[in-house]
Amino acid sequence: MALVLMAVPRENRAVFRWGAILATLGSLVLALFVFAKFEPSTDLSSINHGYAFVQTAEWIPSLGISFHVGVDGVSVLLVLMAAIVSFAAACCASSIKAREKEFAILLLMMTGGILGAFMALDIFLMYFLHELALIPTFIMIGVWGRGENREFAAYKTTLYLSLGALLALVGLIMIYLHYETFNLPEIIHRAQSEPMTTGQQGLVFALLMFGLGILVGLWPFHTWAPLAYGAAPTATAMMHAGVIKKFGLFMIIRVALPILPDGAQQWLPVLAWLCLGNLLYCGLVAMRQRDLNQLLGNASVAHMGFVFLGIASMSVIGLTGAVMVMVAHGLLAALAFALSGHLHQQARTLDMDKLGGLLAVMPFWGTLLLMALLAGCGLPGFANFAGEITVFFGAWKTLPLITGIAAWAALVIGAVYMLRAARQLLHGPRADDAPHTDDIPGWHKLPFIILLGALLLFGFAPKLLTDKIETARESLEHVVEMYKRK
Repeated sequence: MALVLMAVPRENRAVFRWGAILATLGSLVLALFVFAKFEPSTDLSSINHGYAFVQTAEWIPSLGISFHVGVDGVSVLLVLMAAIVSFAAACCASSIKAREKEFAILLLMMTGGILGAFMALDIFLMYFLHELALIPTFIMIGVWGRGENREFAAYKTTLYLSLGALLALVGLIMIYLHYETFNLPEIIHRAQSEPMTTGQQGLVFALLMFGLGILVGLWPFHTWAPLAYGAAPTATAMMHAGVIKKFGLFMIIRVALPILPDGAQQWLPVLAWLCLGNLLYCGLVAMRQRDLNQLLGNASVAHMGFVFLGIASMSVIGLTGAVMVMVAHGLLAALAFALSGHLHQQARTLDMDKLGGLLAVMPFWGTLLLMALLAGCGLPGFANFAGEITVFFGAWKTLPLITGIAAWAALVIGAVYMLRAARQLLHGPRADDAPHTDDIPGWHKLPFIILLGALLLFGFAPKLLTDKIETARESLEHVVEMYKRK
């Protein structure tokens, strides 16, 4: 669709908006089909064991690079989450009134890139498609961003993410030089009999952990994220915070852990302590914010600490919880930034000191914001609670002290800044000089309902997630056993 829209004259403004909506809707329908029909391969002799819908085509044979895609029990969930968020983002892009053609094309590039990255079984293809999704972020913040600091935010984001991507690329090249292929299933299979040396694994795992960690917002390399989300247009913030940021976590689970068990043994204890920086420091910073987007941005980075904790636990339950948190956070971040985008479009400010009593004048918007903030607190009934409690169960046995601190941070610090935002924005009297705000009209409610509905569905029926992850249990158990053996 992005290629089609390039040929459409820019005067046809409605074509760009509806083209993006229809393309992402088509992706969502296909993602639902794949989710419903997914059954992992049971052929133990197949190198693609555990993956379904596998397709392979040669791309650069001389370098062993191919268009190799498929999904397992982990990636099928991320593909569905990404498709839901991308459709919601396309629906929420109505605030863009200038250069609609370019914005729609870049948004579709982001969507196609990240969907492909989650499905890629070739490491080079995985990295290439992620970069295809990442590059539009810088352009969209610089051109369509808001606030006086949008250019600074675009440059800082570019520098941080370029550094992270470069470190990760060096690590991937070192893996390629050892195995002389980019085929992920083949590398994982050969890593059991032809492992890299302990020193090599430690170096490569460090490059991947810190490189991909920068892309995710690992403390203390996180400062770009709240700044970028505060300056980004609504659809961009939804896609990056909700979907693209999950790629680094996905690659750690699917590439670094199974290939580099010795490296994981050396560096996961460091990751476990660093995740407390996300949970504690970023949570405390969120408590001090008076701008809604900055609060949501810091809260988003803080919640990544739960995923890092689940990965660092190196237990099947912890890894399962990490994947569940990734899905839940993607939906919640998209919903939260969509709501803040609507408020900014109406009030032209997100300063919480200038706003108040919005539940009375915007009942639908206010109800959704309250539910989003409660989901951020980890309230039972939302998918976030199911993922976070699973992470705690998985991490308690191996990391009791860190898990205890993390649980305190989630229950106390998270509740303080989320409930304070609810009180400040939704309740109390309306100021005489408060800006006029209208509720979300008509069909524009659809993307908000879909995001909230998915959060509640996976919260009340987490079995929908765990059943899919269970199909990848063999590979997760293999990773854990290799780690424990080392």
